[in-house]
Amino acid sequence: MTNAHTSAHLRGAIYGIGAASIWGGMYVVSDELLKVYPAFVLLGIRLFIGAITLLVLGRLTSAPLPASRADLFKLLGVGIVGFGISVGAQFVGTQLSTAINGAVLTSASPAFILIFAALLLREPLTLRRIAAVGLASVGVLVVLDLSQFQLTGGNGGSDLLVGNLTLVFAALTWGAYSVLVRQASSKYPTLTVTTFALVGGLGFCLPLGLFELRDTSLPLLTFNHLLGILYLGVVSTAGAMWLWNRAFALVEASTASLFFFAQPLVGAILSNLLLSQAITPQLVIGGSLIALGVLIALTEPG
Repeated sequence: MTNAHTSAHLRGAIYGIGAASIWGGMYVVSDELLKVYPAFVLLGIRLFIGAITLLVLGRLTSAPLPASRADLFKLLGVGIVGFGISVGAQFVGTQLSTAINGAVLTSASPAFILIFAALLLREPLTLRRIAAVGLASVGVLVVLDLSQFQLTGGNGGSDLLVGNLTLVFAALTWGAYSVLVRQASSKYPTLTVTTFALVGGLGFCLPLGLFELRDTSLPLLTFNHLLGILYLGVVSTAGAMWLWNRAFALVEASTASLFFFAQPLVGAILSNLLLSQAITPQLVIGGSLIALGVLIALTEPG
């Protein structure tokens, strides 16, 4: 492994783990806001703020615009898959299912990234990469409290099953989105890719958000709601999405997929800290397995 290759992997790991860590800490904010805002309304607001933030940065840094109409539609399409369909499905699935189900089922994203990377990018599906994703996946299941996990039945009824299937679909489409980002990043810088992807996602969510508002009205905007919305838009959308996309520009998609596992790990750590709970052996063991899986992938000869 050359010094340049090692440097790219290290920077990619920092970006990818940074993005997933931000997402791991945003669930408290999004859960509270989803209690008062419909899913696609909140997602649309989040994408609008994120897109405006990156458009301003793009103008300040003279980031290139899509060179052709075909390229523009491709970047918008990437955003529809990632921010419109995948994140939208995650929001809806979490509302119909449970938070623990959302964490468990969306952690399948790296496996889908591995498959899409082999199909679309022709990245080799090596035993080492499969083992790394498998090991980290086991680590996530150790970290999460699976005693609260439900597939069907219970009080959730049919909504729970629909929610779980929607969450699996969210994981699958996030895998496709992440691989499409790597394709797009071969031609355009991360800022351009992320900005126009956010615009594409916004275009998809806008009519759905307006449809949700037919039977309800927006709540009174409180100061805490404003802070939460700004955090979701600027930090967890504009900032974290740029970091995630940059990671996939620097590192093979099948390797970068492992960075996703920082999300449930950070979420579990923050839950323990915020609730003044002791760090459990499960958290230590699961976190170690996740870290080992990432290390195995990053140190693959190449």
